[in-house]
Amino acid sequence: MTAATHSTLFPQVPESPDAVLDGLDPEQREVALALHGPVCVLAGAGTGKTRAITHRIAYGVRAGILQPTTVLAVTFTNRAAGEMRGRLRQLGATGVQARTFHSAALRQLQYFWPKVVGGELPRLLERKVQLVAEAAARCQIRLDRNELRDVTSEIEWAKVTQTVPADYPAAVAKTQRDAPRDPAELSQIYAMYEQLKRDRSVIDFEDVLLLTVGILQDRHDIADHVRGQYQHFVVDEYQDVSPLQQRLLDLWVGDRDNLCVVGDASQTIYSFTGATPDHLLNFRTRHPHATLVKLVRDYRSTPQVVHLANGLLSHARGKAAEHRLELVSQRDKGPEPSYTEYADEPTEAEGTARRIRDLIAAGVPAGEIAVLYRVNSQSEVYEQALADAGVPYQLRGAERFFERAEVREAGMALRGAARAGGNDSLLDLAEGLPSQVRAVLSTKGWTSRPPAGSGAVRDKWESLAALVRLAEDFEAARPGATLSDLVMELDERAAAQHAPTVQGVTLASLHSAKGLEWDAVFLVGLTEGMMPIAYAKTDEQVEEERRLLYVGVTRARFHLSLSWAVSRSPGGRASRRPSRFLNGLRPGSATPGARGGGAGGAGGIDRGSGTAGGGQAPVVRRKHRGPVRCRVCGRTLTEAGEMKLMRCEDCPSDMDEALYERLHGWRAGQAKELGQPAYCVFTDKTLMAIAEAVPGSEGELVVIAGVGNRKLIRFGADVLAICAGEAVDEEGGKSDGEQ
Repeated sequence: MTAATHSTLFPQVPESPDAVLDGLDPEQREVALALHGPVCVLAGAGTGKTRAITHRIAYGVRAGILQPTTVLAVTFTNRAAGEMRGRLRQLGATGVQARTFHSAALRQLQYFWPKVVGGELPRLLERKVQLVAEAAARCQIRLDRNELRDVTSEIEWAKVTQTVPADYPAAVAKTQRDAPRDPAELSQIYAMYEQLKRDRSVIDFEDVLLLTVGILQDRHDIADHVRGQYQHFVVDEYQDVSPLQQRLLDLWVGDRDNLCVVGDASQTIYSFTGATPDHLLNFRTRHPHATLVKLVRDYRSTPQVVHLANGLLSHARGKAAEHRLELVSQRDKGPEPSYTEYADEPTEAEGTARRIRDLIAAGVPAGEIAVLYRVNSQSEVYEQALADAGVPYQLRGAERFFERAEVREAGMALRGAARAGGNDSLLDLAEGLPSQVRAVLSTKGWTSRPPAGSGAVRDKWESLAALVRLAEDFEAARPGATLSDLVMELDERAAAQHAPTVQGVTLASLHSAKGLEWDAVFLVGLTEGMMPIAYAKTDEQVEEERRLLYVGVTRARFHLSLSWAVSRSPGGRASRRPSRFLNGLRPGSATPGARGGGAGGAGGIDRGSGTAGGGQAPVVRRKHRGPVRCRVCGRTLTEAGEMKLMRCEDCPSDMDEALYERLHGWRAGQAKELGQPAYCVFTDKTLMAIAEAVPGSEGELVVIAGVGNRKLIRFGADVLAICAGEAVDEEGGKSDGEQ
């Protein structure tokens, strides 16, 4: 690792206020120096908006223009707030509050509640789903699991748009919102949910904002107290504010104008939660004398990626599109984005996994690769494909790094070793900080070589390995640093939620990828009905889907792959079309509004194959002659688990229980020998499918979902032997008596 990289990871605190401005481009510098009056920053993807606003705050604090305790910076996620706190700490601007809207409001509510109402603040309801389910039951309305989740989200939308239960049906009609249930029924559930909360003296996260707004509106003395505390406000991701959050912000600011907002209307992708870009787009109408700065220099992506992103938005329509920013890449040339069409979704996943494996072999770290999809249910086939390819992965949305059990245990072990110092025998032979950390973490499961495969064991190792890498970087940046120094650094990072990177390919929905970036991004499943999603009916809903794809494209620094499958399942009718958003962008396609465009076999589109890799033909090719149907009732199967079993989940099974047990035992032996989780050999569903089908040939085995050509080559002989009743030892192959 280079010294430049180390200085990025552990930069020295700037020596003077002017030094804080070093390295900013002209527009970023203009933001940093605009410390008075309303300021609106329109910042495109990858243009360094967080850098601009944190340097703005730091410069103001270091120059004595801003008092750190009077600055409140708000954003929308704990991760973003943690990153902001970490950067401000590195710039020497300690004491500044950087919080989410909910966190800042909750802090104020807890402080003022005893004075306004008396007693303790009601208990905060962490998850409202169970209470919503009870509310529905009391209304004699039955909700399945998916409906329950959607109704819960709908109640959240109603509350952040300040819609009371009685007004909900009218609000749905006015906004042309696609309600998950009859609006009258949902209004009933919503009202009962609110009643249950009152009866049990609990509040939810939306109530935190509503109650804070109520107190600040009704108690002018408390509003004055808050405004005396906070006199300078910065709002990040301003395009995502809801009407309720804007109302709270107005009450915080009062009649002053020391407000800086930062956003990009082209990245508005959360309107379903009540977010609206109108506040950003109308900022200069509300503040005619506001300073306006546009950041368009893209430091993240290559010209090829930026060209595609600009092209995608060039076809956009609507108010947000009128304010789109034309990005200008500041990076060297890179590879052209690739477009690949596959026969079906499993083949798309296998092809993606192969390309990822090739990138890793070429030197791209696994942690710098992401697979992004429209809905979370698409992840399963990619989890399976990556596991089959031996590629580690992590699902976006898991526990925060410093909240993971293994990280907490490692922190306690390092803290204990730091206190013991020379009295800890673990450190007797360890010279230098990284060696000491390796020695301590070896007692918690860290090894010099990662475990094979994926799963919980690999996840734990990756967490510990991230701590080892952090220690190596820390020593390189701070020669002579001690174990106690590192422990202090970890504590500060934990407080700021500034986590080191865990190495593993990221699987994430496009929504959850907002604010992140990778060297290589694979945008998968880009078909009509998925992108845009089938339920996007209105022009504005379709345009939001376009913006969502734009967010996905702009996550990539260097490599960008876009793919789609013309059918969902093997053998299915090839009726799917590539996303309309790619028309005029992918080679060989017509521009939007023109006829044709096709699936794009010409002009540079790769027709993805299902070969096993390495350019070699598979031993047996799958023959697809139609949709996958249940072999019991004949219904067309669509769920991945059902397709593996070749039957509906509820249809009776004719599985050979004894065969399943033999396969299960054989799999355990194979997994142990390979040092991989059992599911990397075959999943339970695949074993069940084999035990139900009892294949007698390679052709019968390979068509079972979850087998495929690669596993047929590796395990086929054993499986067929077991199905034939022959004895197979745990290390693979027939036993001596069967040779």
